[in-house]
Amino acid sequence: MATAAAKGVKDFVFDWEGKDRNGKIVKGELRAGGEAMVSATLRRQGILVNKVKKRRASGGSSIKQKDIAVFTRQLATMMRAGVPLLQAFDIVARGATNPRLARLLNDIRQDVETGTSLSAAFRKHPMYFDALYCNLVEAGETGGILEALLDRLAIYQEKTVALKNKIKSALTYPIAVLTVAFIVVAVIMIFVIPAFKEVFTSFGADLPAPTLIVMAMSEFFVSYWYIIFGSIGGGLYFFIQTWKRSEKMQKRMDRILLKIPVFGDLMYKSAVARWTRTLSTMFAAGVPLVEALDSVGGASGNAVFQEATEQIQRDVSTGSALTTSMQTTGIFPTMVLQMASIGEESGSLDHMLAKAAEFYEDEVDEAVKALSSLMEPFIIVILGGLIGGIVVSMYLPIFKIGAVV
Repeated sequence: MATAAAKGVKDFVFDWEGKDRNGKIVKGELRAGGEAMVSATLRRQGILVNKVKKRRASGGSSIKQKDIAVFTRQLATMMRAGVPLLQAFDIVARGATNPRLARLLNDIRQDVETGTSLSAAFRKHPMYFDALYCNLVEAGETGGILEALLDRLAIYQEKTVALKNKIKSALTYPIAVLTVAFIVVAVIMIFVIPAFKEVFTSFGADLPAPTLIVMAMSEFFVSYWYIIFGSIGGGLYFFIQTWKRSEKMQKRMDRILLKIPVFGDLMYKSAVARWTRTLSTMFAAGVPLVEALDSVGGASGNAVFQEATEQIQRDVSTGSALTTSMQTTGIFPTMVLQMASIGEESGSLDHMLAKAAEFYEDEVDEAVKALSSLMEPFIIVILGGLIGGIVVSMYLPIFKIGAVV
């Protein structure tokens, strides 16, 4: 099977059913190049095959970081309990509710079963297991402490997922409300205002300036609604795609995000928390500092911190102290610098960075709560002023109707 894969033969996952040497019905799944290979493999194991069916590749939702975090925690728990690695993978795969995750775990299990190291098997799936994940697993395999490092990795994944969820919750509410507000205003402009316009025209009265402005805007919406919606949708799509694919755009936007009032402070604290948490986890796993910094910058989720990390890595590799290099970049808060300095002097850098990470994770939590409290009245004022202004402008002519009649 490994030879076939090496020659470029595409493997598939097959579900099979048969009888073992004792006549007991058994079933399972196997990855192979075809049904004949599945039957041959099972016959060598003493299984009389009754049915082999190729599993459909489609189905199941996408694999999210939360799924990987849950899998890591399950794998760490079972290995700490003494469950063999292959059996642990089998248990987790069978218990997975997402078919795609189950297939991914079965693929990794097949690679490990054929002699591939666990870290090398993970590296074949970079979309789900980044360099930091694979490096920690490799360090655990090399040092014979895979169970302990999987536990650390599970904690790191859980903390990271929790932090991202807090950021998403802070951003989702205002975006959703503003989107609904735009749709409501568009409906008013396209359907409601034209009805008022017909009424006002029939009376023949001079209309106030605010009413004329709103009616002119309504006419524009009615005439060019497809251009407005198309421009907004196309502009957002183009902007998001450029942000994803252009490194220059990513760096520019990451700098802008850190400077936005209120939101910028939240993004900054989040980046600091992830940076310190990642470096703490890597350093505690025994990964040399220079090598650990390879994964830290990307894990921060911000190009400004990534550039700073690259500079720190160059300085540290030439003999500079970590704290001095961090201070030179000018982006780290004083508390983190002091904690790092104490950690370097006392030989407990991982512990001090973990404490700094916990502090800033709590800060993010508090910032999210404060932001939610601040955004509600702010959005109410904006929506009230916008929609209220439209309503008032359309009712102003009613006061002149009596004089005309």
